[in-house]
Amino acid sequence: MSPDNGDVYILRETGDEEWVSPAPARTAVVEAVTAATDLDDGDVDDIEAAVDFSALGTALDDGEPYTFTIEGHEVTVDPSGEIEVADAD
Repeated sequence: MSPDNGDVYILRETGDEEWVSPAPARTAVVEAVTAATDLDDGDVDDIEAAVDFSALGTALDDGEPYTFTIEGHEVTVDPSGEIEVADAD
């Protein structure tokens, strides 16, 4: 989901399946990468170099997943809000 100001938000479940909470894509991606790897927030601080947020917003609006590589990990953001992190080959 991308608002008019250009920021991209990802809708994430809050634990209660009836509620979702929009999170800035930058925050959601960093949290997913650090949770799935041994990286710290500071290791992925140059996220703009890895992610084209305009393309991410367009893909999510079109119902398509968006995949990119950051710090040796392949990250896929699904329109449902799920973020998968895997080792890049």
